[in-house]
Amino acid sequence: MAETLRLAVAVIGNVASVSLYAAPIVTFKRVIRKKSTEEFSCIPYTIGLLNCLLFTWYGLPIVSNKWENFPLVTVNGVGIVLELAYVLIYFWYSSSKGKVKVAMIAIPILLVFCAIALASAFAFPDHSHRKQLVGSVGLGVSIAMYASPLVVMKKVIQTKSVEFMPLPLSLCSFLASVLWLTYGLLIRDIFVAGPSVIGTPLGILQLVLHCKYWKRKVVIEEPNKVDLPKLVSLENLDLEKGGLEKGNLEKNVTTS
Repeated sequence: MAETLRLAVAVIGNVASVSLYAAPIVTFKRVIRKKSTEEFSCIPYTIGLLNCLLFTWYGLPIVSNKWENFPLVTVNGVGIVLELAYVLIYFWYSSSKGKVKVAMIAIPILLVFCAIALASAFAFPDHSHRKQLVGSVGLGVSIAMYASPLVVMKKVIQTKSVEFMPLPLSLCSFLASVLWLTYGLLIRDIFVAGPSVIGTPLGILQLVLHCKYWKRKVVIEEPNKVDLPKLVSLENLDLEKGGLEKGNLEKNVTTS
């Protein structure tokens, strides 16, 4: 019965997590359509990539005992493909300054993963110590991944708009956090359950912000395009007739 429950939670957790990783597809369709990254941040996707790399490695038999953490491999393997695609799309449509920023974040992340993978594979002789190394780093990265939307939440509060914090992403983040917290407690693995202790309340906070600001959008006011022709025509009239005084011109602009 306990094994069946763990398997059920793992399967549902996989579905929720894949949905979480796939949720930004809507955002990046907009990026591709507008050929601009606008106000979206690359930080959640680069940290998400490192998180997926670490937990895929954590679930493999090199680190874990045989395939005891196989559900982590399946979901995070999909996550690697999607998060890498997001980072590459973001890089492609960024400004020159944005490209430098993405490179400065992504390259160190890949180097950190390579260092952790090599150290865990060759510096530690048993699975227990390997899990502690990879799991500890993965725990810290996962907490950072769940905390990274704080940057976006700050912008939401400042602009009073959730335009740049998509609801599908927030909802899937909350569901995945709750499910992996449950799964981690069932298998008694702090490295699996730990990140969701932070992720669950942050997911709730994002949903609260959506409830508060979902009707509001960032509005950029454009100059009135109707007044300019009126002003130009009056100026032309002044030049042609030469009889309109400045006061009359201002009066006509006001009354037009």
